Amino acid sequence: MTDHILDRPILAALTTSHAHFARGGGGAWRYDPLISPFAAVENDEPETLRSLADIVAPGETIVMVRAAPIVVSPELEVVSEARVVQMVATKDLSADADDRLVPLSEANDEEAHALATLTKPGPFARNTMRMGKFWGVFEEGRLVAMAGERLRQPGWAEMSAVCVHPDQRGKGLARVLSRRVTADMQERGEQPYLHCYETNQGAVTLYESLGYRVRTGLNVMVARKP
Repeated sequence: MTDHILDRPILAALTTSHAHFARGGGGAWRYDPLISPFAAVENDEPETLRSLADIVAPGETIVMVRAAPIVVSPELEVVSEARVVQMVATKDLSADADDRLVPLSEANDEEAHALATLTKPGPFARNTMRMGKFWGVFEEGRLVAMAGERLRQPGWAEMSAVCVHPDQRGKGLARVLSRRVTADMQERGEQPYLHCYETNQGAVTLYESLGYRVRTGLNVMVARKP
């Protein structure tokens, strides 16, 4: 049976819509490290896994996501493993006008990275916002919430980096941002989807209330080259 394109979302993105961000070869691909730590392989043959290790610098960390169990070559050490649910939008959304939402730009890279580092929504590099459109909410000139687009495959777009500063939670910011990003994708004719840690039931419940439904579970591995 043929894999669904989202069973290997990183590989699918790096070999199609995000090929301009791709680095590597020999069946092993990764994003430019300034953009994202995501990497993927076309197969688990020893030479392919070695090709992946060859494009990871000493001391550098990569992140892999796919439905099948993840393996790496002996040249890399496993830092952590986890499970996420992959959720797909099933309801057309329209975004209500909200003056709090501001489109983010390269000028916001540092503060967006700082917010993601604090709230840990998932892998986020200093230039991750090059991957798609991001929206933010500012409070007294400080970025306190954001959400945007990350992986992209033909016909599909991933919502990601939905995060709210701890002192701004409970104001509905995650909901309004998620709705805005989802609506943007749908207006372009793309199918929105997202990834969420299985253990983050609060986030799963929020996304379900917006019409997202679990499609499948995926494995996540963080690996490092000593």
